[in-house]
Amino acid sequence: MPPRRYDDPSGYFTTPRLPASAWPGNSSSGSGSGLLNPLFPGTDGSYWAYAVMLLALVLFAAGIVGNLALMCIVWHNFYLKSTWNCVLAGLAFWDFLVLFFCLPVVVFHELTLKRLLGDLSCRLVPYLEVSSLGVATFSLCALSIDRFHAATGPGPLQTPKVEPCQSILSKLSVIWVGSMVLAAPELLLWQLLQETVDICVREPSVELPESIYSLVLTYHEARMWWVFGCYLCLPLLFTLACDLVTRQVVAQPSSSSKKKQHTREQRLRTTVMALTILYVICNLPESICNITLAYVSAHALAALPALALPALSLIGQFLLFVRCSATPVLLLCLCRSLGQAFMDCCCCCCEECLPDGTSSSSSSASTAATSNPSSPTSPTPSSLSPSSKDETMKSLLATEPAVCYDRVKDSSTVIGTPC
Repeated sequence: MPPRRYDDPSGYFTTPRLPASAWPGNSSSGSGSGLLNPLFPGTDGSYWAYAVMLLALVLFAAGIVGNLALMCIVWHNFYLKSTWNCVLAGLAFWDFLVLFFCLPVVVFHELTLKRLLGDLSCRLVPYLEVSSLGVATFSLCALSIDRFHAATGPGPLQTPKVEPCQSILSKLSVIWVGSMVLAAPELLLWQLLQETVDICVREPSVELPESIYSLVLTYHEARMWWVFGCYLCLPLLFTLACDLVTRQVVAQPSSSSKKKQHTREQRLRTTVMALTILYVICNLPESICNITLAYVSAHALAALPALALPALSLIGQFLLFVRCSATPVLLLCLCRSLGQAFMDCCCCCCEECLPDGTSSSSSSASTAATSNPSSPTSPTPSSLSPSSKDETMKSLLATEPAVCYDRVKDSSTVIGTPC
C-alpha cells in the first residue's frame, strides 16, 4: 500500500468517511427517512425558520396566557357571570383551541414539510379555524344585540347582570352549535397528498357518496364568497347598524346619574367596535387574496414564483393566530371589570410569592383596616337594620362588580362551583 498522506484527515481512518448528505436520517438524501432540519446549516431558509418559530412562540405564549386568564376570571368570579362576559369567555375558549391545536401543526408543517397526525390534522385544522370564524362572527352579533337591548329597554341602562346557568348555556349553545354545523363541510373538503412533501389540497374525495359529493362540491365552488359574506361582511354590517341605532337612542340630554350610565354604555360599545375592527383587519387580506386569485388567469398564476402561494397561505393563517392572541389582551385592556379582576389575581399571586414576614404584615394591616369598627365612613352591623343591610349590599354589588372579586374569592359556596 502507498504511504498515507498525513495532510488528509481521511487517512487517519480505516473506514472511508461519508459525506453529510449520506448520513442516516438526513432527509436531503434520496433514501433518508428522517425529518428535515430547517435550522441547520445557517442559510436564508434557516433564518426564515427562526423567524417563524420566534413569531409562533410569541403568539402562542400571549394567546394561551390571555385566553386562559379570561376564561378563569369569568368562571371563578360569581359577579361576572353575565351573558356579556360568558360570550367573551366562549370566544376566548375557541381562540385557545385554535392556538393550542392549529398553531403547532402549521408551524411544524412549515418547518419540516411533514404533517402532524397526517390526514386527521389536514381536515381538523381548517375545521377548527372556520368554526372559530363562526364563533367570532356570532359572538360579535350577540354582543351588539345585548347592547342594543340594554339601550332600548323600558328601564334605565344597567350593567350586565348575573344570570342563571341555563340561560347562559342556551345562548352559548346557539353560537357554538351553529358555528360547528356551518363549518362541517370542511371535514369532507380537504385531503392529504403525500409525495416528496405533505400537501393538504382543497378537493373533495371521489370516494364520497354521490349526494354528499355534490353538496361538498357546491360548497367548494361557493366557499370563497361564503366566507367573505358570512364571516366578514355579516359581523361588520350588523355591528355598525346596531352601533348607529344605539348611538341615536342614547344621544339624548339626561341627568348626571344617567350620564354615568351613558359613559359606561359608550365604553361597552367601544369594546364591541374594537373587536370588530380587529376581526376585519385580520380576515380581510385573506379574503381579498382568495377572490383575486380566483379571477386571475392561469398564465398569470404560472408566472408567480413557486413560493408565492404557500407564503400567502401562511400569512393568512398567521393573521388568524394574531387575532386569537390579540383579542384577550384587547378585552383585558378595554373591559374595566375584567381588567380589574385580572389585576386582583396578579396582586394575589404576587402577595403569595412574597416572604412570610411581608405577606403576614400586609395581611394583618388589611385585616385591621377592614375590621376597625370605629371607622366614621362605614356603618357598623349593629347600626343597620336588616332592610338597610340588604339595600347597602345591593348598592355595592350594582356599583362595583369587579371589586367584589376579593370579597367572594374565599367563599367556598360561590367560587369554584358551576355557574
